[in-house]
Amino acid sequence: MKKNFVLILMPLLILVILFWTRAIYTLIPMDAATAAAEHNTAQHKAASKSEFILASYTDNTPKTKSTPVNARATNSIGNSEEIISYAMTLLGSPYVYAGMSPDGFDCSGFVTYVFDEYGINLPHSSAMQANEGVQVEKHEASTGDLVIFTGTNPGKREPGHVGIVISAPGDTIEFVHSSSNGGVKVSKVQGTRYDLRFLEVRRVL
Repeated sequence: MKKNFVLILMPLLILVILFWTRAIYTLIPMDAATAAAEHNTAQHKAASKSEFILASYTDNTPKTKSTPVNARATNSIGNSEEIISYAMTLLGSPYVYAGMSPDGFDCSGFVTYVFDEYGINLPHSSAMQANEGVQVEKHEASTGDLVIFTGTNPGKREPGHVGIVISAPGDTIEFVHSSSNGGVKVSKVQGTRYDLRFLEVRRVL
């Protein structure tokens, strides 16, 4: 009988001892070193978690392209000089109606061909080229601009001829073009019949 009673009581006694041992341990204050260590560990875990969240956000944030600056103020000036240099290599090419190759150009075909070499698409028509880009004042005409004229009849005020400006703003406007009178050549506006035929200047760069 005693043996049976002891066997029944033993598990209960063990549970009571374990319970009181745990309770006493929780009531005993930690020493400063242990407390500091646990505090540092907690802070390290929190910091690691924050860094992980920040890194995840940064990695998944879409990359935005920087806004390009005004093209005329940077690359266009360099491009216009290259375009003019190339156009001048074509001096002497013959005039061919509707032509668009060094074997022969008409006025708009010459402009289209030259600009196309630099990835700038302009229609093969002086009337359509007169709608490209933006209009600028005559005295602001600069290298690479298009200068638009009437056809041979100045009284008919609609586009009929086009060239590429090779002069600087403020200077007498000089332009390279393909003329039915002499093929690809350089001409001036002021003091010539082209002044009567002048319509506008278009900036396409």
